[in-house]
Amino acid sequence: MNAVNPASRWHARLDIDLAWRLDKTIIKHRKHKGPLIIQKPFYPEAETCHIYLIHPPGGVVGGDKIDLNVNLSEKAHALITTPAANKFYRSAGDYADVSQMFTVSEGAILEWLPQENILFDNSLVNLHTHIDLAPNAKLLSWEIQCLGRPASQERFTRGRLRQRFELWQDGKPLFIDRSTIEGGSEIELAQWGLAGYSALGTFIVFPSGQAELDIIRQTIISANEDFRFSSSLIGEVLVCRCLAHQAEPLREAFIDVWKKLRPELINKQATIPRIWNT
Repeated sequence: MNAVNPASRWHARLDIDLAWRLDKTIIKHRKHKGPLIIQKPFYPEAETCHIYLIHPPGGVVGGDKIDLNVNLSEKAHALITTPAANKFYRSAGDYADVSQMFTVSEGAILEWLPQENILFDNSLVNLHTHIDLAPNAKLLSWEIQCLGRPASQERFTRGRLRQRFELWQDGKPLFIDRSTIEGGSEIELAQWGLAGYSALGTFIVFPSGQAELDIIRQTIISANEDFRFSSSLIGEVLVCRCLAHQAEPLREAFIDVWKKLRPELINKQATIPRIWNT
């Protein structure tokens, strides 16, 4: 396979600093390079800042690089999402690299709730998410990957997804998750792997305890033909996993989790971002 012409590669970078000012979270600083932007903050629930990340090209090809860096100062609260699924197109040999770095200061709250990533057949993707929490910081975070396009009868028969998710607090790892999925490999069909499901997601809630785990296990029925769901506690990290044939039931399961746990964690009812309804 031929490598992508360097001139055709896009390096997109977005830096956002959020601060607590005058009883609400504001965007103190933002800087972008290339096709990764935000338009304006939204305030559907007063002090909480809702941010929609926009990637105008609508898709990522091999050789593209996306860097997102978000810093929340003390007491800041941001819900960050995307207006649509992010598409990773087939590669001629180069990886698409996505780096998502979040720093959450003491007493701050991050809700990182992007819509799903769709990996076309023969795409090559490196996806790295790193979240650094200060003491008393809180987190609700999900990420969803869709392998292939089942609605178009396209499976993920070739390609590779290399994924890393790291959650740290005070220089100590709370949860490290690394995986590599090869298109067409045994992991896609094996019962110990994806069991024939093409959409997979992880939802992280911190801090959590037995009460939060019990709420989720009463909310979600794991034995369902549309998806498989599990939840467990690792220290104070609540980890929810879900497999589905399509993104929709997986996303709906995660929204149910979010609706149940948000009031418990931050004493606020869930406010659905308007962009999810368009």
